[in-house]
Formats: sequence, structure tokens, C-alpha cells
Amino acid sequence: MVIATLGPAGSNHELVLQRYLQAREHPEADIRLFDDFEAAFEALVAKQVDFVLQVTAHPSHADCVGRYMHRAFIVDTFIAASKPLALLRRTDIDVHETLGLQPATRYYTDLSDWTTQIEEPSIVRVGEGLLAGRYDAGITAQEFATQYPERLRIDKPLGAALDAWVLFSHRPLDEDVIVWPQAPVTRWFP
Repeated sequence: MVIATLGPAGSNHELVLQRYLQAREHPEADIRLFDDFEAAFEALVAKQVDFVLQVTAHPSHADCVGRYMHRAFIVDTFIAASKPLALLRRTDIDVHETLGLQPATRYYTDLSDWTTQIEEPSIVRVGEGLLAGRYDAGITAQEFATQYPERLRIDKPLGAALDAWVLFSHRPLDEDVIVWPQAPVTRWFP
């Protein structure tokens, strides 16, 4: 079984996919990381991979659902948390004008102090951009500050994002509506 998702290594997509495979008891599955979802979905419809995992908060999600309708089918959904996120600042400068962010994180905190906001495809790329000096601050995994305390500091912890995740296949399910009878939300219903 080959499952594709968004890279690079260390991304939330990779982390959540690994957790998903553990929960489904398929830790031996082959994970393929792609630079963008268009390439991953093209591999899926070409049957070069069996599944694609995508978070619904990703800016390309709606486009992928529409573009690959009748060729890529939703076969599973679940809720999972990301790595703890934070607004990080470089320690080697005093004036912070540029900010790196993955577009889905744009509303996680007030960003009005940054005159220039640079979009990256993943929070890992934001962390790498901070370390490379491409921008002054960024929303990324908090672990970057832990790993590089001399270079980055936490300006504001944001916690983990709790998102809906979707697994696609090139084969459709047999049923139209599938409901999880024991979903935790059922305890709220009378």
C-alpha cells in the first residue's frame, strides 16, 4: 500500500499520516511525500499511489475535490491535531517586518504588525525560511524554537490546530453516506 501526502519530511501531513497508519494498524505502508497536491493527485489517478491524505484546511483542498471529481474518491475522514504551532521570531534582528506563513495559518493570530507576508507551502518550509534568514518571523512548528534556541524565540505560542483530514482513493466506496455510529459527538445527542 502506497499513500501520498504533502512533504517535506517533518510536515504535519507526514506526522498525521503516520499517526493514522498506526491507528489503522498499517505502520508498514509506504509513504510518498510530494511537493504539491496536484502532483500527488495526478499520481493517484494514474494509480501510481493507492491513497492521498489531505487536510481540509489546505488552500488547495476545494480545488482538488473539484478537479479530480469522479477520479479521486473520499474513502475516509478523521480529526487530528497538528504539531504545536507558534509565532517565532529570529533572535539576530530587532525590527521584524517580514513574516513567513502557510496560508491556512493566516488567521491564527493578529498579523497586522508585518508589512510583508510571504506564503510557503508548509510550516516546515516556514521554519526553514526563518533559519535561512528569508524572513524575520513566521508561523511554524514550535519545535523549531526548541531545536534552535540561539536563533529563534517564541513570540506567541498558538497550540495545535485541530483539523479535519480526508483520505482519497482511485476506487470509490460502495455506500453514499457513511456515519460513524460511535463517534464521540453522539454522547451530546439526547
